Amino acid sequence: MIGTPILPEIRELIERRNFSALQRIFNDWMPADLAELISDLPENEQAILFRLLPKELATETFEYLDFDSQQNLLTALTKKDVTHILNSMSADDRTALLEELPGPVAQELLKLLSFKEFKIAKTLLAYAEASVGRLMSPDFLSVKKDWDMNQVLEYIRTYGHESETLNVIYVVDDHGKLKGELLARELLLSPPEKKVRDIISEDKIVTLTATQDQSDALEAFKRYDNVALPVVDSNGYLIGVVTVDDMLDVAEEEETEDIQKFGGIEALEEPYMDLPIHEVIKKRAVWLVVLFIGEMLTASAMAFFEDELSKAIVLATYIPLIISSGGNSGSQTATLIIRSLALGEITIRDWLSVMRREVLSGLALGGILGLIGFFRVITWAHILGIYNPSWLAVGVTVGIALICIVLLGTLAGSMLPLLLKRAGLDPATSSAPFVATIVDVTGIVIYFSVASLLLRGILL
Repeated sequence: MIGTPILPEIRELIERRNFSALQRIFNDWMPADLAELISDLPENEQAILFRLLPKELATETFEYLDFDSQQNLLTALTKKDVTHILNSMSADDRTALLEELPGPVAQELLKLLSFKEFKIAKTLLAYAEASVGRLMSPDFLSVKKDWDMNQVLEYIRTYGHESETLNVIYVVDDHGKLKGELLARELLLSPPEKKVRDIISEDKIVTLTATQDQSDALEAFKRYDNVALPVVDSNGYLIGVVTVDDMLDVAEEEETEDIQKFGGIEALEEPYMDLPIHEVIKKRAVWLVVLFIGEMLTASAMAFFEDELSKAIVLATYIPLIISSGGNSGSQTATLIIRSLALGEITIRDWLSVMRREVLSGLALGGILGLIGFFRVITWAHILGIYNPSWLAVGVTVGIALICIVLLGTLAGSMLPLLLKRAGLDPATSSAPFVATIVDVTGIVIYFSVASLLLRGILL
């Protein structure tokens, strides 16, 4: 990666307009590092440095740039340069760029494509936005079953530079129907005269369809640990390939969305700094209003027990301790369950097993906190020198209430994500603040109900 010590040197060379020195430096850099440097430069200097790059390196670097920098360069570069970049880009990266641009701009750029690339671009853009079709590349290598290893190697030498990946070579029949796949390792370790049919296994092919959701493709990559997966149509004809680097981007987007939802925010479609402030406010306001209304129920619950509070004001001292413990335990559990669902460690069918585990966990954790709460009440009474039998009853009340509320928190945190999943909703919607709000309201009711039972005739 680019280190900060080199940036002043680059800055000095730019200011001195020493482009020959910059060209020599950039020839040793990786495209991802060049993209990071260009993205960090002011917009008026990005095109200057980009023009210094050799054509092939420029195209590779362009694919790594963030969308804003790509858009800036498309405006600043000549029509000839833009045409070369668009026609040289990998099909999936070009699709990602075009789908982000305004419609009229994308249509103008499509006109710069060759007939072959235009057909590819229109085909990929025709698929739904979150489908595998938007990610797949039509650039892959396919061979026949009756070829020997020498023929395969010769074919790769001739056409391999156009392929998205050389890790996997696909085997098709004369009509283009997928029949198997040949791994690079198998190819290199096989005798030259060996036939493709003698190596491949036709019944062990993992495939995707172009209309599948990208999240389904991500699960397939995780399950089968592939670096690339073929995309077929409804009749089994090979139409493209999706590689693991595309899946890493999908995984990052999905995890970011889940984290944002879990924090009580609607998912952001753009990076935080690129999103207009009014959009950020709108995304955050919805959940804040929902949670605020929920907390109003907490206030209503406390008002309902106003008589108990007026008679035993000491109960109010432990309200923050009580409700925070329930909220914390619920948030902990929700985090564990949502992540386990995402990783496929549990399913909806496991709800009963999950409930049993969380009942045991809730009782154990509630017991630990209940004991601490009990001794906190008794110790505080001794420190203040006001200990009397009523303080023992208050300590028992706090301890039992903590056990009940922590148990409630673990059950709410575990069952709510499963219920949302069962309803076809995103489990991440049961965000930590949402679970905490539910437990706050019910926690107050439990706390004062326990107090009413145990302190009647003592303090109440």
